[in-house]
Amino acid sequence: MIKLRDITKFYSTGFIKTYVLRNIDLDVEEGEFLTIMGPSGAGKSTLLYILGMLDSPSSGEYSFYDREVRKLSERQRSDIHKNHIGFVFQAYHLIDELTVYENLETPLLYKKVKGSERKGLVCDALDKFGIVAKKDLFPNQLSGGQQQRVAVARAIITNPKLILADEPTGNLNSAEGKDIMDMFKELNNSGTTIIQVTHSELNASYGRRTINLLDGWIQK
Repeated sequence: MIKLRDITKFYSTGFIKTYVLRNIDLDVEEGEFLTIMGPSGAGKSTLLYILGMLDSPSSGEYSFYDREVRKLSERQRSDIHKNHIGFVFQAYHLIDELTVYENLETPLLYKKVKGSERKGLVCDALDKFGIVAKKDLFPNQLSGGQQQRVAVARAIITNPKLILADEPTGNLNSAEGKDIMDMFKELNNSGTTIIQVTHSELNASYGRRTINLLDGWIQK
């Protein structure tokens, strides 16, 4: 499904290069549940953003279903993102001007899901995540935990083949966090590929494989 070869990411300031990722080689098979761990500043979120095609490497090759990502047009990347990838951001990235209902509906509108089906999917998600009573509220009217539940619901509502999750339970209490991780495990058992970034050993235990990053390198 995913193949990374010699992926490097750096930022240049004058003559100085600051490396975030160095020579990353990684294969992810369809149906895997992969955890990326490491201390702050190790490059975990940057790697996740590159996998989600929200950032580009400075060098190296990334193939998604045998298609070289750097050769894809913006529209092709957008189509892959829209149809195959669900992203759970650490900072939620909900749309402030839209209600909870509208935030959940947005990815379905992008996919041109028909009205009646769209309504059913949104209602199911509201019910599954226990946020029916919040459907007409705006993100700034929600607690951090509630916003995170909306963000996770939005990521999985289109039934993506790949879920990328950046600290998905970071703003939840332990019971809410367990609910989310159990849901990820259930999705993975039904064939969804999941890649999560986490500091939590408990969350990592849900996955089938863990890689550790340190100073941009994968630790062997």
